[in-house]
Amino acid sequence: MKKIITLSVLVCGMLFAQESQFDPKTEDNHLVIQMDQLSQDGNKNVGEVVAIETKYGVAFFPNLKGVESGIHGFHVHENGDCGATEKGLGMKAGGHWDPENAKKHSFPWDDSGHKGDLPALFADAEGVANYPVLAPKIKTLNELKGHSLMIHVGGDNHHDHPKPLGGGGPRMICGVIK
Repeated sequence: MKKIITLSVLVCGMLFAQESQFDPKTEDNHLVIQMDQLSQDGNKNVGEVVAIETKYGVAFFPNLKGVESGIHGFHVHENGDCGATEKGLGMKAGGHWDPENAKKHSFPWDDSGHKGDLPALFADAEGVANYPVLAPKIKTLNELKGHSLMIHVGGDNHHDHPKPLGGGGPRMICGVIK
């Protein structure tokens, strides 16, 4: 019995180790999106997000450091530009990507909302964000090209009430999807 338990623990450990070493860049079809912390003093690179196609939709694999800890709104925005305007940092990215003109913020799996509405992104206490996010409404990488990927300060309730666009805060980190 002890041999079976030991073998089971060993096999599970090997499977976990193999799983935790998954590198999305080894996928034939992937996009690497460089992400910059937005600042009036000049943007600073904080890492990258790798996007791959899966049978369930596009998966985003963040590898970010220096992110404010907590939960953050995470969206694909209309324009492939992270520049500032007189209204604020990252405003050249436009609004949430909404090719169907839904004009409604919603859950990532709800087709009645913006196509760019993604699950929230989590950064740990050390400011590391590396948990993958699945976007079931987005099926191909080609759909993403020419847009931007945005991380907002604060969470996202995936509704327009009580505050519009999920109640998230200012635009914090942005990357152009090429």
